[in-house]
Amino acid sequence: MKNFLWFVFFIPFFANAQQNVEVDLMNPHSTIYTHLYFLQEDSYQPKKAAATILNLEEALAIDKAIKIKKVLDGKGLFVDINKIPKDPNHKDSIGYSSYSRYTLFPQRMPQIYVEKIKGKWYYSSETIAKIEGLYKEVFPWYVHSLQKIIPVSGHTKIVNIELWQFIALFLMVLLGFIIFLVTKKVSFFVLQKIQLQITHNKNLEFNKVLKKLAHPISLLVSVAFIDTIFPSLQFGLITNTWVFLTLNIAKTVFWIYVFFKLVQVVMRIYSEFTERTHSRLDDQLVPILYNFLNGVVIIGGAFRLLTLFGIDTTTLIAGATIGGLAFALASQDTVKNLIGTIMIFIDKPFHIDDWIEAGEVVGTVEQVGFRSTRVRAADTSIYQIPNSKLAEIVINNKGLRLYRRYNTKLGLRYDTPPELIEAFVKGVRKIIIAHPETRSESYNVEFTGFGDSALLIMVNVYFKSLEWGTEQSSKHRFHIAILKLAKELGVDFAFPSTTVTIEQFPEKKALNLKYDINQEKTAATIEKVVSEFSKENP
Repeated sequence: MKNFLWFVFFIPFFANAQQNVEVDLMNPHSTIYTHLYFLQEDSYQPKKAAATILNLEEALAIDKAIKIKKVLDGKGLFVDINKIPKDPNHKDSIGYSSYSRYTLFPQRMPQIYVEKIKGKWYYSSETIAKIEGLYKEVFPWYVHSLQKIIPVSGHTKIVNIELWQFIALFLMVLLGFIIFLVTKKVSFFVLQKIQLQITHNKNLEFNKVLKKLAHPISLLVSVAFIDTIFPSLQFGLITNTWVFLTLNIAKTVFWIYVFFKLVQVVMRIYSEFTERTHSRLDDQLVPILYNFLNGVVIIGGAFRLLTLFGIDTTTLIAGATIGGLAFALASQDTVKNLIGTIMIFIDKPFHIDDWIEAGEVVGTVEQVGFRSTRVRAADTSIYQIPNSKLAEIVINNKGLRLYRRYNTKLGLRYDTPPELIEAFVKGVRKIIIAHPETRSESYNVEFTGFGDSALLIMVNVYFKSLEWGTEQSSKHRFHIAILKLAKELGVDFAFPSTTVTIEQFPEKKALNLKYDINQEKTAATIEKVVSEFSKENP
């Protein structure tokens, strides 16, 4: 707004100081001022304006000077004289090398710039060479043809706008709307074909997102059409400036919307991919990437909008860089956690729902965030472990085990006959084979030694399920089957005890149990117990 107010006050200044203005080519400011001033309506002297162009005949130089101004006016590029450097030795810092040049609009019109030649500043040879092409882009061939066929009545002014401009403006908007409708259908069809080629999946949710993506794309095409046609309507600089500012803001907003929807489409495709993998850590990465990419879109769009309003984003980026460095130094732990997060997603030491042991923390991984990982212990309490710590300590990931190993020792009474021990061991082995949740090809059931109070039977078995709850249920059924086997065989489990033997106590008999060691009976008992177990656990 400040620039436009300055421009309003600048025109009367031209009128009052016309007699004092002379051709001055000593610096970028004076050269551009000379060019624009002597092409104003109140100070129109094209010969003096043409002095800013070197090594051309006067008539051709005048034509080039006029076309440069028309291109700037046609695109609504308002030149803020106050921002142009007055240093005769000005160096352009844009790019990797510095030159004695000044570009009026580096982003929107980089082809137009002045440069220092033999101690004076002129419009560059590149500008002169490209101005014809730029002029034809801004004012296509039909503009002059249109001017020739417009009747005298078409130049009738209504609120300072000619009648033909009203008609052309209406037709332009109408044609832009038609282009929008056609482009929307075409873009949706193309996007749908691309999506099918990538995912090979017809998804209604995808169609909804693609329709939303096709909408801003169509708007961008329509805005681009208006952007191309509007200079042909030959409105004034002020009008063009406001219109093109509005169009550029609209394009930026539409592009932001396009990238938002594009991120949504890409993340939905990635989400479908992660659903096909066994790792739930990839699923956890989806919302993190989604938020990160949306943040990038917002920041990029914000910088673009600031540029449109004439704010130097270079200074902001430099300030943000320095501020970011200071922030990083002041928050080293946060940076470490962020790096730890990246390493977790790259190395994947665990997955979601994995049972891990990380230092003193034992539990199930529930969520991996930017800063920390949430682990739920067996008592349902929550531990928030910094990702920087997880990246450094040893992690015992029991969730990556192929099987859950279960090892225990069964203690039998010392007076158990060897025949029953053999029968008991054989029966436990058969139970393991019949158990649907154990590995029948990998187990150990052996009489391993003599304990203080019991004969020790080692049981080493592997459960197929990796879920803790399923493992406990499998153990329960396994234990019940062993107890039934022991009861049917008449085998007793030992417990810590002390036996006192009194040799001279004639009225009392010994407490020694009587065991049935009939092989046929014990075999039948084992088959009975195993058969019942198999029926209960199909």
